[in-house]
Order: sequence, then structure tokens, then C-alpha cells
Amino acid sequence: MRALLSVSDKTGIVEFAQGLEQQGWEIVSTGGTYKKLHEAGVKVIEIDEITKFPECFEGRVKTLNPYVHGGILHKRGDAAHVAQAKELGVEGIDLVCVNLYPFKETIERTEDFDEIIENIDIGGPTMVRSAAKNFNDVLIVTDVNDYSAVLNTLENKEDTLAFRRALMIKAFEHTAAYDAMIANYMNGRFNDGFGAYQFITGKKSFQTRYGENPHQKGALYEFDNHFTKHFKQLKGEASFNNINDVNGALKIASSFKDENAVCIVKHGNPCGFALKDTLLASYEEALKCDPVSAFGGVVAVNGVVDKVLAEKMNEIFLEVVMAADFTPEALEIFEKKKRLKLFAQGGEKLVMSKDSHDFKHVDGGFVYQNSDCICDNEVHNAEKKSDLTASTQEMKDLEIAWKVAGLTKSNCVVYVKDAAMVAVGMGMTSRVDAAQCALKKAKEMGLDVSGAAMASEAFFPFRDSIDAAAAAGVKAIIEPGGSIRDDEVIKAANEHGISLYFTTVRHFLH
Repeated sequence: MRALLSVSDKTGIVEFAQGLEQQGWEIVSTGGTYKKLHEAGVKVIEIDEITKFPECFEGRVKTLNPYVHGGILHKRGDAAHVAQAKELGVEGIDLVCVNLYPFKETIERTEDFDEIIENIDIGGPTMVRSAAKNFNDVLIVTDVNDYSAVLNTLENKEDTLAFRRALMIKAFEHTAAYDAMIANYMNGRFNDGFGAYQFITGKKSFQTRYGENPHQKGALYEFDNHFTKHFKQLKGEASFNNINDVNGALKIASSFKDENAVCIVKHGNPCGFALKDTLLASYEEALKCDPVSAFGGVVAVNGVVDKVLAEKMNEIFLEVVMAADFTPEALEIFEKKKRLKLFAQGGEKLVMSKDSHDFKHVDGGFVYQNSDCICDNEVHNAEKKSDLTASTQEMKDLEIAWKVAGLTKSNCVVYVKDAAMVAVGMGMTSRVDAAQCALKKAKEMGLDVSGAAMASEAFFPFRDSIDAAAAAGVKAIIEPGGSIRDDEVIKAANEHGISLYFTTVRHFLH
């Protein structure tokens, strides 16, 4: 039995080769892999002894040879193939272990296009595809984490078709993701990221309990391990909807960097938010906004959850709590809640992966765009359009309202008072309806909106929303501006003694 080992990531390759050698395998290798194995005392054959042709063109051509691919691809159960291999002097290669040139690491490290081109693997993917195609006869190993399993399987003679098939699928996933990454990079560099094709690839992180509904299947796929890099699931089995809500809560809570932000989300929309001196106070104030909707909701905590906060959260049913981290005492408190899921990042504050693009499925395809960014300076650099200037506290409330509004389903209007959200209307077909719905909800909850700041993620087309805000006692408003009736809106703000700011940036979220 003959194995061909040619890897860029040499983690564990010596031990893998030694394990194969102990089981009687003949080892063939190339370039740097050959050198490493040879220095480690592995009896290894250099590839040009097989190809009968020297490695050439600065290593661009090493394995692109009939003795290599014939050895991989000929069917062992086909008498004609076996006879032809014998006639041509082609010896079988029964295991191929390949991982590819570090293209991702190269583009993260340099903009030098010549170096980037040289880190596009050709021979590697070709060998992987050849071996994967002939998986009935050839084992294809592309993941360093599979070395032990392959050795154990061979030693125990459990090399089943199902085992080979699983390696084959992983191999084609490997080359597909690699080629997609190259194509996306080239389009990003030369076509502004919008080429004739857009490839979206993700690695499965875990299976969700089900999809949006129990009759649907679901799973979380992540880009470059971004989810598992930032989150560890400490308790429970998350659902598809839990992950969606976690994402919404995370975006809002983490946008306040080092502050004690707590966001409560239900069905993808915020139903509570606050920034106070402590996380406990922030949670208590956030809960006041809509405790009914918070039941069964998701809470994002921009900090470490301690025992006291955990005890407070345990007073109602929550689906998910996500935080920068949890103290051991907090985890002990949460253990009493059997249906609760916990996610932690293992740091002091929440962080985002900051994906450069996002997309949404539509029937027959998807729409794709640059990711939206609600920048910190949008409020600070907003243009004052009114006669009245907002106070320091009102400016803080405007900042909170603006960030929450930008991360809430359009049309939306957000009211914030003393650094806590007191009302929100979202997902409405009319901005007037959004404003009125929010005020109605606040009234039902017994919350006083007077003195609050208000934000709209898009412009007010008419002055009627300003009039309604004034009637509710709103003292400061922030919006993008850009309506043909901006003058009427500004006039209304001045008539009612409301400070009004335009950011000139719109943040629709559909």
C-alpha cells in the first residue's frame, strides 16, 4: 500500500506518516513535506522518483503527472484499468493526504499580488479531487484532525465505504471552499466585490434543534470560525430562532463598547434596552420597557454576569442569556433553569465579528450587499437643524435611540429617556404607525415618555410625527433628514421647542 503525503500545514504530519509506516505503508512525499519526514527518520520516497520527472518552474509543477494521477485514479476493480496500469508502469497510490497552500493567510498578511498568485495551489486541489473521485479505492485525507481516526480505522480494518465516502465529501468541501475564497478575493480586488458569481461558504458549527418551525431542519454555519471564536455555548441546545435573536441582541449591546449595555430581544426586535452604572441596573431598566415581551426572550449583557444579576434574571423565563462571561456563582444559579441556553465570549465585553458583507435569501436567489455600519460619530457629527440645542443627557439618549433604531426592523421609531428605552415601534408600514404604536405600548406599561429623545432610522416624510412626539413630551429628535418636506419638519420642531438633528445617513433594516 502506498500513501502520498503533501501538506502545507505540517501539524501532526510526522506522527501520521510514522503511524502509516508502522502499518506497512510505503510513503511518497514532495518538497517541504519530504524534507520534514526525512529529517524525522521516516523512510520516504521523493516524488520525482515516481514521476520520473524533476520538480520544475519554481515548484509550480511537482505532482501534475500521469504516474501520480494514474496511480490515484485507476479503478482497482476494473480489469482493463489494472492491465493498463501494469502496461504503463503505474503503481497504485492508495491514500492521499493533502492540505492546500495558505491562500487565506497570505491575503490577510500582504497585498503583494505576485506573492498572492504564488499561493494559489494547483497540484494540491488536483490530487484531492482525483482521490475523492476514486474514493472507492483511495482514502483522501484533507483535515489534520482526521489523522488519528484514519490510523485507527486502518489498524482495525474498519475502512468501510461509508468511512471513505465521508472523507470524500469533506475533500470536495475543502476544494470548493478554497476555490470560492480565491474567486471572491479576485472579485473583491478587481470587481468591487460584485463579480459574475458570489460564493458564500460556511463551516457547520452545530445543528439547531430545528428550523424556524419544528417541521424544518436547521444548523448554524460560520465564516472562518467567527461564531465559535467569539462564543461558547455553556448550557442548553439553541434553536434556529434563538440564534437569530442572539444576533440581534449582540449587535445592539456590543455597539456600546465599554458601557454597561443590556439589550432584551424578542423575535428579532429589541423590547428593552438600557445603559446604567451597573449591569444589574441596566437589566432592571431594560426590563421595564416591555416585561411582557421579555418573557421567553433573549438577553445580551455587555459584561460579566454575576450572581446577583443571575438571580434577578431567574425571576422570569428567558430563552437565552448571552454575555461576555459568567462568574461560576452565576452559572450555578442558572443551572436551576432547565430550558435556559447560555452563551459566553470569555472576555470582559461583547465583540462582533464585523462581517464585511451580508445577504438575504429571496425566491430563486439572494441579494448581497456591503454590511451596514452605524458609526459612533454619526450622532456626534449630526447637523443641528433646530433653534434649540440638546442637553448632554439628551445627546446621550439620542445616541442610544439612534443605534437601537438602526438595528431594528424598519419602519421604526425608538424613544429613550435617561439612558433607557421607554418605547419602540418597529416593522410598521408607516412611520406614523410606528411612532403611535410605541407610545401606546409605553402608556400600557405605565412609562412616562415626556422628556424622552426619539430616533427614526429614516426621514420623517411629514411633520405629523413631530407633532405627535411633541404631544407625548419628546424633547429631542434625531433622524437622517432628506425629505422634500424637511423644512416643514424643522419648523414643527422649532414650534414645539424640540431639538432636532439630522445625521444624513439612513439605516433601513428589512
